[in-house]
Amino acid sequence: MGNEQTPQLPPTAAAPHRTAEWQTPLAATAHRWLLDRACALWTLLTARPVSLYAASVLRIGYGSLYLAFLLREFPHRDEIWGPGSPWTPALARQLFDQTGWNSILTLSGGRAYFELCYVLALVTSALFVLGWRTRVMSVLFAVVVVSFHSRAIFMTDGGDNLVLLMSLYLVLTASGRRWSLDARRGRLRTARTGAAPKLAKGFSAHQLRSARNTLTTVVHNCGMFVIAAQVCFLYGSAGLYKVQGATWGGGTALHYALNLELFQPWPALSRFVDDFPMAIAMAGYVTVLLQVAFPFVLFGRLKYPVLAALLGMHLGIAVLMGLPLFSGAMIIADAVFLPDRFFTSMARLGRRAAQLTGVSMLQRRTT
Repeated sequence: MGNEQTPQLPPTAAAPHRTAEWQTPLAATAHRWLLDRACALWTLLTARPVSLYAASVLRIGYGSLYLAFLLREFPHRDEIWGPGSPWTPALARQLFDQTGWNSILTLSGGRAYFELCYVLALVTSALFVLGWRTRVMSVLFAVVVVSFHSRAIFMTDGGDNLVLLMSLYLVLTASGRRWSLDARRGRLRTARTGAAPKLAKGFSAHQLRSARNTLTTVVHNCGMFVIAAQVCFLYGSAGLYKVQGATWGGGTALHYALNLELFQPWPALSRFVDDFPMAIAMAGYVTVLLQVAFPFVLFGRLKYPVLAALLGMHLGIAVLMGLPLFSGAMIIADAVFLPDRFFTSMARLGRRAAQLTGVSMLQRRTT
């Protein structure tokens, strides 16, 4: 027992301490990186409302699109949504139990009530386009779209579904800050009271006002991000769905679409385009490529030619397949990815072109 020696620890016993020594700076770096990203995200959400011009374009675009839709279906309103519709309010309420939707049109089966709702829907859409009391009008516009969509859900298409989603998202946004009657009223009020706005009296009132502005900014920015994510999901899922189809892989999908009688507003034009099979095949491949690649090109300059190509694609769908509501809804949705400087520059170009046109017309009159 006295001659026994204390066993020595193997050299590897101290390795965990050395591992912890070099892992600690790595963990601290990762922690700082996550903290910086969280702070950057919070600053992005709370610093200022993003894409105010894009939000206004969405408001004007979808309001005008639905107003045109209601005016186009005005002669057929009774057969689609009114008391004369084969899809009766009782059937609609049975479907509501399954879908969870609801409609103010089913509150009464009278014709006078339906006509009043239709007129109010037209007025609401027009005021939403103009940006009059936009906060209230955005809620009423969403109620109108949901009510008419769910009342005759089998009469709608993909364009109606997108307008429905966008009307709900636009409730969250500050879409009346630009190009609206609300913005004009704010400028006139500022001009009357002076450049400096009146500060709220008292510390608590100032804090309440600051919290309200921060909450409004966060809700608006989240709404715009949700709209952008929805558009990315639409394009990405559509592209991945097409990749699985043999007709898209073989380049014959557009050929079959052009020969469907249901989607031939101008049969002669469809037959003329169908005479170029190579061009049709290339257009099909480009369509799939653009839709799949769309979510991955949004953070570079490549998005501008991609958006231009998608604009041409949607115009082709509107003309060749007779789906103007769907094409218009997608074209308007693409505007969420354009920066504010794009819209301000386009507005300056429009004013300059109007001035040049007015000057040229005046010169013609004087000569």
